[in-house]
Amino acid sequence: MSEGRPEVVLQQIENYRFEVRFAGGPAPLVTDEPPPLGTHAGPSPIELLLAAVGSCLSSSLHFAMNKFHETPGPIHTRVSATVGRNEKGRLRVLGITVTLRFAAEAAKIAHLERILGQFEEFCTVGASVAQGIPLTTRVEDGTGRLLKGPAEGGSPEGGPAEGGAAEGRAADEAPNRAAPAHSGQA
Repeated sequence: MSEGRPEVVLQQIENYRFEVRFAGGPAPLVTDEPPPLGTHAGPSPIELLLAAVGSCLSSSLHFAMNKFHETPGPIHTRVSATVGRNEKGRLRVLGITVTLRFAAEAAKIAHLERILGQFEEFCTVGASVAQGIPLTTRVEDGTGRLLKGPAEGGSPEGGPAEGGAAEGRAADEAPNRAAPAHSGQA
């Protein structure tokens, strides 16, 4: 990503459903809140936040691997949020956990330690979000071996905890959906 002033324009379609238009030509996107407020006709604002963080960290890991001429195979990323109420009773994203898994075995990536030590620094969105929301990043290789971050079920930074191993494996086969919580004020 280059420096500048990225911009999106939103137009209300009805109720909590908005069309999002992007500068530069990508196809418009429809967003909507999940029930009971909306109909979940598109991703919710929380899901868009998770997608932005996950996409940026995935791209940053890919960039770092390419920088060292490594071939990790496809990257699969799972992002989840903990949503709860703040001291005023308003719903907020209290933490985000990102688990990135690349297809190759760790032993086949010669510069893995350097890559894992720096890839997060390349992620504009993740680093920006982490200034206000606890962000936990985990990296696994193709065998499921944890290479970076806390084990599933724990988070030393106080961020969200991942579910059990069965939940993580089930997410490999199904699209991830954030907890059905609306992003507006309660």
